[in-house]
Amino acid sequence: MARVSVEIENHIARVTLTRGDKMNALDSQMIEEIIAAGQSLMDSKARVVILSGEGKAFCAGLDLMSFAQMGMQNPEDWLMSRAYDDANQVQEVAMVWRRLPMPVIASINGVAFGGGLQLALGADIRIAAPDARFSVMEMKWGIVPDMGGMVLLPRLLRSDVLRRLTYTAEKIEAPQALDWGLVTELAEDPNARAAELAEMIAGQSPAAISAAKSLIETAESADRNEVLLEESRMQVGLIGKPEQMEVVAAQMQKRAPVFK
Repeated sequence: MARVSVEIENHIARVTLTRGDKMNALDSQMIEEIIAAGQSLMDSKARVVILSGEGKAFCAGLDLMSFAQMGMQNPEDWLMSRAYDDANQVQEVAMVWRRLPMPVIASINGVAFGGGLQLALGADIRIAAPDARFSVMEMKWGIVPDMGGMVLLPRLLRSDVLRRLTYTAEKIEAPQALDWGLVTELAEDPNARAAELAEMIAGQSPAAISAAKSLIETAESADRNEVLLEESRMQVGLIGKPEQMEVVAAQMQKRAPVFK
């Protein structure tokens, strides 16, 4: 049975974890399919991606049987490998969404625990149901976050909050997650709100959106000189080009822009 589905309509890709009977827990097959789903969108017509989980949970984290199987292997064999540019396979579950040229919106219901939270962190925007729950759960099993969490969490959380969540493995409610910056906003129907945002983004210039995502990624990790130079590089690639001229024309004519 497939673990992940991908559908593209009106330039919006919907990627759904389809292991709802297991709260979309991550096993080896799902890990492979999540990465494959992200890679399949790299050169697609999609302008924005909605990432969600089927059933009553976004993703409950690593499947316990898979966790036990991993414990029987030499961790150096699969953790130290850089099979995906700068990441190993489990890290790519989150990082593949950051590599995409288009924005990704995570629609979170139920729980996002452990690896499931790190998967959601790979998205640009996280919309959560008011009763959703979150946990940096790895300490419960005597390990540390190792699926890109320590690249992504420090960009969102104060150091003391990050340390508390990591050290305690406590579960927090959506309002607290919002207050601490772990999620973008709360919505009674996160799928509907994600779709609304996706439509807004899909109506913008694809080239400008892609440039903005790349520029933000640089801004979050590079020094001042590199960020200033990258701003200029990105703008040179946009100003006066057909898409930007169409945006200007549409504004002047008070209509929606049309992109190829």
